[in-house]
Amino acid sequence: MANDESSKIRPIFKSIGRRNVVPIIHVRGTHYEIGFDIGRTFAKMIQDFVDIYQPLNETYLPLFATEDGKNVYEETLNAVKKQFPQYVREIEGTADGANVPFYKLFLMHLDDIIPNVVDGIQENLLPVGCSTIICNQPGHEILGHNEDAVKETLNHWYLVSAHVIEVGYREEKFTSLSYAGFLPGYTMGYNHHGLVYSINTLSAAVLRSGKTPRYFLTRALLGVENFVQAQQTLRNEGCGAAEGFSVNMTFLAQEGDRMFHNAEVGPAKEGTTRSQLNILTVSPGENTSHCNKYLRLKVAEVKGNIIQSSIKRMKAISKHPPAECRQDVINILSDQTDDEFRVYQEIRSDDHVKTIATGIFDCIERTWSIYTDKPQCNEPILVIPMQLRDSVASRCNLKK
Repeated sequence: MANDESSKIRPIFKSIGRRNVVPIIHVRGTHYEIGFDIGRTFAKMIQDFVDIYQPLNETYLPLFATEDGKNVYEETLNAVKKQFPQYVREIEGTADGANVPFYKLFLMHLDDIIPNVVDGIQENLLPVGCSTIICNQPGHEILGHNEDAVKETLNHWYLVSAHVIEVGYREEKFTSLSYAGFLPGYTMGYNHHGLVYSINTLSAAVLRSGKTPRYFLTRALLGVENFVQAQQTLRNEGCGAAEGFSVNMTFLAQEGDRMFHNAEVGPAKEGTTRSQLNILTVSPGENTSHCNKYLRLKVAEVKGNIIQSSIKRMKAISKHPPAECRQDVINILSDQTDDEFRVYQEIRSDDHVKTIATGIFDCIERTWSIYTDKPQCNEPILVIPMQLRDSVASRCNLKK
């Protein structure tokens, strides 16, 4: 049923303003078990978010109630079950643990796929952003990221530090920022193979039903061991991406000089079964930045604020001298000089898009610093040491 009664008995959520807190769960188990424990631990937050998330309640659910919308939902769910049944089970676990309907959480993972495919809407319904700065200078190997989201997401996120062990699937150990009720992966984080990454939303004009939603591809990234596996995951041979996004990444354990990469991913072209992919490599002595507009891959994009915001933010970033150190990256990510679209997105309390967190990954110190307010004016609320560990299987083999 699309119209359940559970939300009617919960109190209406009231804004509590920006909170300086980073909730975190450390969890180990199968895919369903980690999902269940995430849902159980953050049940109230997830329930509140499902109740107030406007795209879900005003667009996705009404379309889901139509025959065409239900067909897109089922076609895409079946495609995901064939490729990533373990991640579907994670969402099922979260839904069970939080006592919310699975279909609502899955609809949130579909983003704008249903309105785009059913109604041909080519104006982004989620004017979310994200700005990433990569500084690859001698002694300063920094990936800095502003996580931007619709205002409802403020205070509705947490960190997931998970160790996934399930027969028949690869072992996964990672820490990722996660929106309430969503799979980990579509934000920023790292895994214990040394992947350090951040995500930028890209909004293609034409999305694909029956292809892989970006949340599942970025969740799969959390298990990759090297850059070759990362590229294979993003290409998604045999199916291809339903939507667009960008990944900024490096691997701490790589041999030789530090290399960063920006991968632009586009939806699979009609009649094809692989994502469009373009990769830029940032070598020592080089820098780059990325927001929410395709810079290299030739993909038609939506209309709307996400494109204008990206243009304005890239213009503001370009006015700064190239970053040479961590503080330079922080200064750029704190920029609020534009009157409408700022790199650090919050001036007025009613701003539709807000920077909900800032992450600074120091690849030399191997730390991830998380800020819950403007980083130029505040200390990080949390600094996580990024530790690389051998797998359980490897340790067990050593003992034999």
